[in-house]
Amino acid sequence: MIGERAERDYSGRSLFEKLGVVADAHVALVGSHEETFTMNLNARLAKAASQSLRTRYDIIFLRIDAPRDLARIARAAVHLKASGALWVFHPKGRTASPTDAEVRSTGVAAGLVDNKISAYSESHTATRFVIPLALR
Repeated sequence: MIGERAERDYSGRSLFEKLGVVADAHVALVGSHEETFTMNLNARLAKAASQSLRTRYDIIFLRIDAPRDLARIARAAVHLKASGALWVFHPKGRTASPTDAEVRSTGVAAGLVDNKISAYSESHTATRFVIPLALR
């Protein structure tokens, strides 16, 4: 098939591979994350994830459970390294609050672009935001 891009198959990859977690990544966790996620994440990292934003990070995992949590996106964005990723775990489904559109528009308003979505859990999806290439 000339001109068609082959679709990537991510089905065999672990959640942490999909999220781009490598051992030497400088990672922060913001919000109330599941204990299993935190333990498994820290087991993969050379240095445990920070529980607060103090410096700049390669990856920030931000959990959002209600519209009031959306303000955390802009606060987390300023702590990203130039090539870092902000993963926002947010409710999924037709009745989700905040909605996917609200999460995306809040990320864009914070100066970021969303460029990947991944399944996270039965109740939450993960959207990756990064600093636009032109601003790095």
